Amino acid sequence: MSTIRVDVVSAEASIFSGEAKFVALPGEAGELGILPGHIPLITRIRPGAVRIEKADGGEEFVFVAGGILEVQPNHITVLSDTAIRGKDLDEAKALDARKQAEEALKNAKSDIDLAKATSELAVMAAQIAALRKFRQKR
Repeated sequence: MSTIRVDVVSAEASIFSGEAKFVALPGEAGELGILPGHIPLITRIRPGAVRIEKADGGEEFVFVAGGILEVQPNHITVLSDTAIRGKDLDEAKALDARKQAEEALKNAKSDIDLAKATSELAVMAAQIAALRKFRQKR
């Protein structure tokens, strides 16, 4: 079976690097599924879970807070400011951050504050959903 090289990189570190049979992630216009030999593509991605079916049959989940996806026939690169391995997600912290974002949204005094709080709330909601998806798969 053919595979495709996958690199998931955050601003701080390389989160995943390896061979995969399939990758699914939240594209800007909807869910994307990528197999080896996919046509070249560059697109923005939304906050959510990147699911990687590894060449050895295992599965890796990574939460990304949005970013850029580049697909070449033999290589996928996911670039995100924030990327967290599924096993490293902390539900209590995510719920607390969501609560803080909701408070910031209520107390927003300008359009910039409102936009910032709305964005943070969307990221935290996506992180919680990714965490729950990761736990269901285990």
